Amino acid sequence: MSQDDVPESLRTAADSDRPRGILTPSDRDFLLGRKTDYTDHSKKQKRNRIRRRVRNAVLDFSILFEYLEERDLNTVFDPDDEGRDAYTQGITDMLAFLHLGTMGYHTPFKDMLSEGVGKAEQQLAGSNYRMVNVEFNVKPVGQIDVDEVVEKLENEEFAQLTDEELRAFVRLLTMSETFSPEATREEIKDRVDEFGERVTESAAERDRQLEDITN
Repeated sequence: MSQDDVPESLRTAADSDRPRGILTPSDRDFLLGRKTDYTDHSKKQKRNRIRRRVRNAVLDFSILFEYLEERDLNTVFDPDDEGRDAYTQGITDMLAFLHLGTMGYHTPFKDMLSEGVGKAEQQLAGSNYRMVNVEFNVKPVGQIDVDEVVEKLENEEFAQLTDEELRAFVRLLTMSETFSPEATREEIKDRVDEFGERVTESAAERDRQLEDITN
């Protein structure tokens, strides 16, 4: 697989010149199929090394969480970094990897997620009295009434649309032969300024109305 064959979302991650992380450049070439001159024995050894490295990386996070300084953490997760889109994709895929990998694990993913978020909140508060309720549910998107969704859109009843309807409708839209990502992107971009102006106007009107009420 060449760099041009890699999906756009993986271009940065699959860059041959990127320094090693959990995976070495050689590991990446192996998993991406860029290097195929492995014997069955060397493939087995390669996979064993990757598995050991991933397991040890997971253990390293206990040390990183407890001892990595805040300034280092802020640098790692710099929101202004030019590669933030690829980094966001990496974080998303990391969570997907953990969710998939812990299927059937002795501790459910949702319990570990809840405990992890709770520990982070306690560290932020500097107190173990900081307790939060973390909700995580996986609900499959079922059938939707397309006519009902379209009617809501036509009537601009956007607040009436459920998250399930939105996700299913967007997926169905992308499956349509008439859907063009490029054309849709350009059309939406053309309307962004208009949308922003209307949002600003509504906020200003809201402030005026509030001022009239409170004076």
